[in-house]
Amino acid sequence: MKKPRSFWKELPLLIGIALILALLIKTFLVQAFSIPSDSMQNTLQRGDRVLVDKLTPWFGAEPERGEVVVFHDPGGWLEDTATPEPNAVQKFLSFIGLMPSAEEKDLIKRVIAVGGDTVECKKNGPVTVNGKALDDKSFIFKGNSACDDEPFGPVHVPKGRIWVMGDHRQNSWDSRYHQELPGGGTVPNDEVVGRAIVIAWPINRWATLPVPKTFDQPGLNAAASAAVPGALGVAGALPLVFWRRRRLTRGRTAG
Repeated sequence: MKKPRSFWKELPLLIGIALILALLIKTFLVQAFSIPSDSMQNTLQRGDRVLVDKLTPWFGAEPERGEVVVFHDPGGWLEDTATPEPNAVQKFLSFIGLMPSAEEKDLIKRVIAVGGDTVECKKNGPVTVNGKALDDKSFIFKGNSACDDEPFGPVHVPKGRIWVMGDHRQNSWDSRYHQELPGGGTVPNDEVVGRAIVIAWPINRWATLPVPKTFDQPGLNAAASAAVPGALGVAGALPLVFWRRRRLTRGRTAG
């Protein structure tokens, strides 16, 4: 009978398998991110660790209104922000996903509008998406206004891009403040790492990050898709117009 291998001989193999699994999970499933600023208060606090779902984008899912998402700097948003220099252990742990990366220039904001939407916010007014006012009192920082520090719009969000804002409106350098950059302040969907789904650390702040109800209000999509029936109607009418003109032309020729 073959003698079983000792625990200490198997330990390196077990560690190797664990590291490979951690790397695969980080690459394809979930990844931890550390909140670097106060821009998402009170939903998220500086230093919170959130877990980000990286799986659904692999199946073609795109960011939706109301989701909290992590995205790479689309260009120029963090150019003046210094990143700390991690030590070798921190680099290794962040590489395999056991520690948030300290080197990557990533941001976390809430998706307010998606491609095809028109978003606007006037002084003293609410944020509107496709003409529908958002009730943001449940998630923006207490005492903040919707956008009095930086009114904007109307902005038409191009297809394949999103408009993002922080929950701490008066302390968030979000889409409003980058409209002079390429993309007009919008973020390409391709730069989105994934959706933040849960606060994992510290333990006493554990919570999920659901989509606020205001983003599910009836008619929010109606204005964005209003042009579709019209376009389909025109496309459907064109063959009828050509057929009628052809009949009239034939009638004149025969006469």
